[in-house]
Amino acid sequence: MASGLESFVSSTVSVICQDGRNFIGTLKGFDQTVNIILDESHERVYSLNGIEQVVLGLHIIRGDNVAMIGQIDETIDSRIDLSSIRAEPLGPVVY
Repeated sequence: MASGLESFVSSTVSVICQDGRNFIGTLKGFDQTVNIILDESHERVYSLNGIEQVVLGLHIIRGDNVAMIGQIDETIDSRIDLSSIRAEPLGPVVY
């Protein structure tokens, strides 16, 4: 997993964690155990009342909590009206 992350450094990424939380931010770095450093980050909290964005700033996510990392197209993401989206929160990853 870590070998493909080099191309995401300095890009905006979405990190979905094992517990279902979703963090968005600029990938600043990572290590061999996929501990992630995000800058200018926020958490998107999904609910049936809309999506709340909780500003976090510099944020570190432990590698054993990372389920998925994906690059975000900022142009497309900026056009999404998050206040109009209703969704159940993601559940935790079950093995």
